[in-house]
Amino acid sequence: MRILVTGAAGFIGGALLRRLLADATVAEITAIDLAAQPSWSSDPRVRWISGALDAAVLARLGRPSFDRVFHLASVPGARAEAEPVLGRRVNLDASLDLLQWLAGSAHRPRVVYASSIAVYGPLDAAVVSARTEPRPATTYGAHKRMVEIALADHTRRGELSGVSLRLPGIVARPRPVSGFGSAFMSELLHALAAGERYVCPVSAAATCWWLSRTAVVDHLVLAGAAEICGVLQLPALHLSVAGVVEGLGQMFGAERTRLVTYDPDERIEAVFGRYPPLDTRAELALGFHHDGSVAALLSHALAAHDG
Repeated sequence: MRILVTGAAGFIGGALLRRLLADATVAEITAIDLAAQPSWSSDPRVRWISGALDAAVLARLGRPSFDRVFHLASVPGARAEAEPVLGRRVNLDASLDLLQWLAGSAHRPRVVYASSIAVYGPLDAAVVSARTEPRPATTYGAHKRMVEIALADHTRRGELSGVSLRLPGIVARPRPVSGFGSAFMSELLHALAAGERYVCPVSAAATCWWLSRTAVVDHLVLAGAAEICGVLQLPALHLSVAGVVEGLGQMFGAERTRLVTYDPDERIEAVFGRYPPLDTRAELALGFHHDGSVAALLSHALAAHDG
């Protein structure tokens, strides 16, 4: 099996690459990232390309001949909003160019695209699912939705076999956490695990969708092997910040919960702290899953970040 991974040195990409290298059926992996190749990925099956995902890189690759493609490369939401030209170049133009290039393959590759819950826009529905009408309210969300549509069109034309996975906030991103409006979700976990005081920018009652990197990699691998096309909303735990703090107290001791104080920022809470329940029954029936419990989420999220 020949695989392409974009964003291969990232928080999720690195973990996915490790998982793929543990699979003996994987014959070759082409990994693309701005970063240099990490030492742990020095495997003869890995071809590492350091650079932007642009026309020059695609030209170096020649005619596409991949069985599976995991497209993870992107500029985070807050940075894409602050630098819209960069956001368009990376999140939209490079993605569209990649899909068009892949459409010229001699066979129909399986493409797994890391989309985002940002496509939904204001979360004012009672329940959210993959059937919820997208109303992106940020540049990042708009670009993610555009790529979803493009992938669906290439799939309709029979050129690709594509699935877009709408990712929620993934924890715990390594410190320093920046470029993400939901950074508080990871910072809260890191601070209490380290026994540090933390001023939370959302209230204790704020609700979010929580998913670990471990579970996301499971989702990506499953989506790569599945035959279903279209858009999927990844299952995630719907938890209040207070519930997560309680879980951290059970893991590290009740005294840790007293390290948290709350100073809610209405702008942050309005966008990232009022998530309604998810309806992911269809995805669960396909074998996708969340972490299962607060304890499992925290255990997965606070595992060593070494790739």
